[in-house]
Amino acid sequence: MKLSLVDAIVFFVLVVGNVVFGASFFFRNKTSDQFTTGGGKIPSWAVGMSIFATFVSSISFLALPGKAIASNWNAFVFSLSIPFASFAAVKFFVPLYRSVGNVSAYYYLELRFGAWARLYASACYILTQLMRTGAILLLLALPVNALFGWNVKTVIIITGLAVILYSMLGGIRAVIWTDTIQGIILIAGAVICAVFLTLSMPGGAKQLFEIASENNKFSLGSFGPGLRESTFWVVLIYGLFINLQNYGIDQNYIQRYMTTGSEKEAKSSALFGSLLYIPVSLIFFYIGTALFSYYTAQPGLLPENLKLAGAGDKVFPYFIATGLPAGLTGLLIAAIFSAGMSTISTSLNSSATIVLSDYYKRYFNKEANEKSSMRVLHISSLITGMLGIGIALLLVGVESVLDAWWALASIFSGGMLGLFLLGYISKTAGKADAVTGVIIGFLIIVWMALSPVFLTEGRMLAFRSPFHSNLTIVFGTIAIFLIGFLVSKLFHKVPPPTP
Repeated sequence: MKLSLVDAIVFFVLVVGNVVFGASFFFRNKTSDQFTTGGGKIPSWAVGMSIFATFVSSISFLALPGKAIASNWNAFVFSLSIPFASFAAVKFFVPLYRSVGNVSAYYYLELRFGAWARLYASACYILTQLMRTGAILLLLALPVNALFGWNVKTVIIITGLAVILYSMLGGIRAVIWTDTIQGIILIAGAVICAVFLTLSMPGGAKQLFEIASENNKFSLGSFGPGLRESTFWVVLIYGLFINLQNYGIDQNYIQRYMTTGSEKEAKSSALFGSLLYIPVSLIFFYIGTALFSYYTAQPGLLPENLKLAGAGDKVFPYFIATGLPAGLTGLLIAAIFSAGMSTISTSLNSSATIVLSDYYKRYFNKEANEKSSMRVLHISSLITGMLGIGIALLLVGVESVLDAWWALASIFSGGMLGLFLLGYISKTAGKADAVTGVIIGFLIIVWMALSPVFLTEGRMLAFRSPFHSNLTIVFGTIAIFLIGFLVSKLFHKVPPPTP
């Protein structure tokens, strides 16, 4: 399919405009502090929108409708866990980081347990960001492939280089202000698409809900107690742990908290950015359900190679390419690009910040001047972006990118939330206790993640993890915290209070 002139104008103006706008902040980045925190002078509403846009990647924009098409609203339960996690982050973590006063989220771990803890957490973070960048770049390429027939790998490379460009030049100011614009674009695109689908049903909106209900599309999943399947409780618990990790210890978000002028502004931006995701994700699931009803009512509109049962992430891009009027197609593609670009730029900037603060200034050049610090930030952004492009190329062909992302996030996050909770809650836990907890917790994570892949035949099946993959981070986190806590209680006597 060829893009109409109107669509092409809308798409290129919005996307290229964002890149140029982001790169224009190059002239305001004279110091590493300006590059990483914006000098602590960015408005809280913009920071909140940036937090939201970072969370709503193209993984949300494409894969959530894909999940709703292929199954039901079970994955929406993930969003329902956000209020618990975000309120906990605002209550406990934001004041902690603001009082510590270091741009690295993992500096606190060094204060509690030593340098090894900081390195462990920062390494897990960087690995997670690389996988996230790769998954998002792939999901950006899918609709462009559907629209233009362009090679998926070519789109991945070009898009990745564009984001690297403005992230390297513009720093955190570019990331936050382009996120703000991109967030508005993606919300507008999602709302307009949802409304258009509803009005496009041949039998009206009533038919949409009838078809969806007959096929159990609004189900939130089984409420049974099983831990092998993606039940309501498994997704809720997984979401609670992942979101507490996101808003409580993830450098992407902690760095945002340091860009505002006060603790109060940091708290308001965290709440605004996190809670806004809930209604927007609801729109994404509604779009997926509406697409199922739309093509069920008109099966002739969907080609043979895109059957609803197994089409997954490809149905929404196909609808954007063929079912929307001129102008809206360009807007939706721009919205998808906006969602992905905002998340990728955040990952690049935050990863570069970690390289500078946790590695370069910590081990290689403690007295680094601004010139060398800026050089490290630029080079780190470039290398991280290039590695993300490489991972995206390797992910081409993965059937469900959302499932792949959730599984990989659980593995590479390494249960580091457990280490933070141990340091924050237990006042007696020391280095040896934390090391013991991390070793055992990491072994549990490896077993749960890899045993279903390698232990598939014969007697070895008895040693295979019987739990759903989403529970990897849950059990890993709990193990690290509980083991570290119990070891500290067993082997460290707390001195009695002074009378």
